[in-house]
Amino acid sequence: MNIKRQDTVCGDTVFEAEQESGLRVFVCPKKGYSSTYAIFGTAYGSVNNCFLFPGDPQPVEVPPGIAHFLEHKLFENEKEDAFVRYARTGASANAYTSFDKTCYLFSCSQNFEASLEILLDFVQTPYFTPETVQKEQGIIGQEIRMGLDDPERRVVWNLLAALYHSHPVRLDIAGSVESIARIDADLLYRCYRAYYRPENMALCIAGNVEPDSVFAAVDHLIRPAEVQGRPQSVFPAEPQDVVTARTEQHFPVAVPLFQLGFKERAEKRADSRRMVETEILLELLASESSSLYRSLLDRGWINPSFGCEYFEGPGYAAVLFGGESHEPDRTAEEIKAEIRRLRSEGIDPEAFECARRTVYGRSVSLMGNVGAIANSMAEAAFSGRRFGEDIGFALQVTAQDIARRLEEQLDERFSALSVVCR
Repeated sequence: MNIKRQDTVCGDTVFEAEQESGLRVFVCPKKGYSSTYAIFGTAYGSVNNCFLFPGDPQPVEVPPGIAHFLEHKLFENEKEDAFVRYARTGASANAYTSFDKTCYLFSCSQNFEASLEILLDFVQTPYFTPETVQKEQGIIGQEIRMGLDDPERRVVWNLLAALYHSHPVRLDIAGSVESIARIDADLLYRCYRAYYRPENMALCIAGNVEPDSVFAAVDHLIRPAEVQGRPQSVFPAEPQDVVTARTEQHFPVAVPLFQLGFKERAEKRADSRRMVETEILLELLASESSSLYRSLLDRGWINPSFGCEYFEGPGYAAVLFGGESHEPDRTAEEIKAEIRRLRSEGIDPEAFECARRTVYGRSVSLMGNVGAIANSMAEAAFSGRRFGEDIGFALQVTAQDIARRLEEQLDERFSALSVVCR
């Protein structure tokens, strides 16, 4: 195991190492903590539906939802389900598929080494048969149908379909009933061999552990891929403009739901500084301490469900605002008006400093939570960012930086509104 770097983040040492197989390992020891959190993930998410692997004559296109399907299937084994094995160690295990990655995780307060062995073993031991695939198609198909009746999910997916013409971020992570019906065992193995290879993966651990014991376990348990190389995901060209400025769907909801999105160009992933600048801008613009939030709340147009986020990944980026609102269209226009006001009047120095300190404090506070640390390390690993550097940038950003970001982001010409109402 080659230790590449040791960083100090808020007084904690973070080790980054790389095994000969290409697997990157990140460990943040927290002595005295009672729990440990581990994530084993791959840079393979729902948007990776078309890829070119070294040696292939042309790109392979696979059905939407296959990354999520694969996540479900990996817990099964010819002999014993992974959850049954975890029950014996006392670990709490889970997994998730996002747009750009799939992660398998556990937390424990004892038997860490045994739980880590289970994690590294089952993720490296795929077992798919026509019978088990068919059974899973029924389970996930039901999950998809339930999602179609979930207004909180629909308002988000409708927005993404309004923002994006062709990028697969517009498609449900779980796929559709029709798309998963095209999945078979051979296709699952092909996707597994392409993306579940050490050089495309990362192991992130935080808690009461010794780095040397983690590195020794990795050297013992990680098997190198038979053929070296990483898949190249292929994305269709995505125009800057949106599909439609407004979309509406009707559900029997007590309060209408809305999502307002501002699409951006995304030729490459945002670096840590850009992420921090955007977080400070949104804190300044729409947090609970902002004048916009107080104004909308006083008028009864929003409630505490209101929030915003920077949504970015390979080939996509957008700022999203959303929540419940009896006046979704007027709320969206008020958000746009506040953006125009900030551009016209400039950034208030006192409000900027308050937002900057809030973002800094929020980043520092995460270092007290082993789950947050492990998840942040995974996010950094798969986005090409460096874990912990956002904390330093939060101290360096100026009001002029935020004013520049305001000019670059939140362009009304490339916005769309999604509403779910009666």
